[in-house]
Amino acid sequence: MNELSTALLFGILGILIILSGFFSGSETALMTLNRYRLKSLADKGHKGATLAIKLLERPDRLLGLILLGNNIVNIFAATIATVIALRLYGEIGIAVAPVVLAFVILVFAEVTPKTLAALKPERLAFPSAFVYTLIATPLYPFVWLVNIFSNALLRLVGIHPDNEASQELSADELRAVVVEAEHFMPQAHSDMLLGILDLEQVSVEDIMIPRNEITGIDLNDNWNDIVHQITHSQRTRVPVFHDSIDNTVGVLHLRKVLNLFARNELSIDSLKNLIVPAYFIPAGTALTRQLLNFQSNRRRSGLVVDEYGSIQGLVTLEDILEEIVGQFTTDSPTRKLGIHQQKDGSYLIDGTTHIRDINRALDWSLPAKGPKTLNGLILEFMEIIPQTGTSLMIDNYTIEIMRSSNSAVQTAKVVNTEKPPGDYENTNEKDNV
Repeated sequence: MNELSTALLFGILGILIILSGFFSGSETALMTLNRYRLKSLADKGHKGATLAIKLLERPDRLLGLILLGNNIVNIFAATIATVIALRLYGEIGIAVAPVVLAFVILVFAEVTPKTLAALKPERLAFPSAFVYTLIATPLYPFVWLVNIFSNALLRLVGIHPDNEASQELSADELRAVVVEAEHFMPQAHSDMLLGILDLEQVSVEDIMIPRNEITGIDLNDNWNDIVHQITHSQRTRVPVFHDSIDNTVGVLHLRKVLNLFARNELSIDSLKNLIVPAYFIPAGTALTRQLLNFQSNRRRSGLVVDEYGSIQGLVTLEDILEEIVGQFTTDSPTRKLGIHQQKDGSYLIDGTTHIRDINRALDWSLPAKGPKTLNGLILEFMEIIPQTGTSLMIDNYTIEIMRSSNSAVQTAKVVNTEKPPGDYENTNEKDNV
């Protein structure tokens, strides 16, 4: 090395610092790549992304390769810096060289390239993937030897790199990914994705039609009443029972009935022949599970039963799908839910309206744990059935009972005292255009 000129040594030192910056920056770039975008690019045939995925399949080998190159470069740089300092300043230069070189490497080969790589990982990761793929084979024996010792140390603390499975994202982590990517997709699409993720936290009781609102066909009614129910029903599948919904005998598909009715072949006997066995759903079933159950059983509706076998409500496939895509109707969703905005900014809400639907429609945060409906929330809070005109405060919501019966609150006026009222009706109408 004594035969080399000082200018040449400076040139070699500069190249080594650049190489050190390349190794440091490429390490950060490869490790901070968006794995979902990487997979998408690889599926589209991007060569750099394909090579990066192969390298990241064994991060221990990749890190061994990067650190091997980086340490070799830094050691050579330290040696050359010492020779240059010795030539220029004598023995005192040997003490100064490590300090100066450490500052230069820190700024130009560590902080700057790593910061750049973190901000623009793909610009450095994809070209470096070609380089590492090229040098991986000749350097593999050295990398293998390094990994032998490093993996042995990991096994001493109970970690086995070869057996470590890739971590799966939880529902909360997936939700965070969707929220962060909202500005890359239409709002309706992100709402649907969040709706799918929220299905796991919602049970059939949260969306079911309550028992007292179920309309069905009582076989003990006179024939004219049964025909009137068939021709005026708003649902295509209705339960059939004797006297009470608890005595359900099955479910009737009204399209098949109407075909007989159009041919004047409808009778009580032909009606009974079209009844199929009822499908029952245990209370507490999550919507994700019930969606799969509907699919596997080829059903579109079911009756929710509690632990005693009593029918609590009715759930349809359409109800679950509306949790994902929103209301199918073109009418204002708040009106369909029984929420009516008043001129003073308050809301008249039916007592049977689900609290989840109120919170979602108005962006409120009424307590959703416990009672499912507004009537249930009021009764739990007051522990009596309030009379008309009674007012109460739950969290930041002022509630005035507008109409009640001996058994339930039928209508209440609700005001959010913390959040100014918005024109939700107009907003929904614009969204539906």
